[in-house]
Amino acid sequence: MNSPDALAALSALAHEHRLAVFRLLVQAGSEGMAAGEIAEAMGMAPSSLSFHLAHLNRAGLIAQQRESRSLIYSADFARMNALLGFLTENCCAGRACAPVAKPAQAKRRKA
Repeated sequence: MNSPDALAALSALAHEHRLAVFRLLVQAGSEGMAAGEIAEAMGMAPSSLSFHLAHLNRAGLIAQQRESRSLIYSADFARMNALLGFLTENCCAGRACAPVAKPAQAKRRKA
C-alpha cells in the first residue's frame, strides 16, 4: 500500500458512521451483509447508508456484489491488512517492539 491509498482508506474511516459500518462488515466476515440488513443494524436511512457505503467502496475497504435483487457488501480483508501493515511497517525502527505491560506488571513497576 502506498501513502495516497492509505490516506484514502483512513479518510473513509474517519467518520463515525463509516467506521461503524466497516466494523459491522468485519464482524460479518466474508459472507457480508445485504444493504437492508446493514441499514437496519445501524438504524440508518438507506440514502445515508448508500452514501457511506460508496465512500468505503471508493477507498477499497469494502466490496459489493449483486445477489439476485440484493447488494451484498463485505469488508475487503486484504485491503484492511495492507492498511494495518502500512501503518506498522516502520514500527520500533525495525527493532522488536517491547511487549505491552500487563496491569499487574505496571503496578509493580510503580511501587
